[in-house]
Amino acid sequence: MISWEEVRKELNTTTEEECIIEFEKELIRTLVEIREKQGLSQAELALKCNIKQSSIARMEKSIHSPQIDSLLKILVPLGYTLKIVPIKKSKIRNECY
Repeated sequence: MISWEEVRKELNTTTEEECIIEFEKELIRTLVEIREKQGLSQAELALKCNIKQSSIARMEKSIHSPQIDSLLKILVPLGYTLKIVPIKKSKIRNECY
């Protein structure tokens, strides 16, 4: 069995790329959490957002990176939005956002 460290070396990703991947994973986890807290299935959310259920499923499975317009189509009907905030200086040094 291949370890994560071996896979990481083969992928040859930068720290910045790994941070972006982690950010996307956290964003998707948060979207799923919000959907589940509101008691919505993927199909119900799709109807509420006027998008296909399969699009939500692909996003939740991290098959593709969510686009900003797709995120907003989902977030706004759920009562959320995106916000740009400054990074705390202590987090800038070689760490993910």
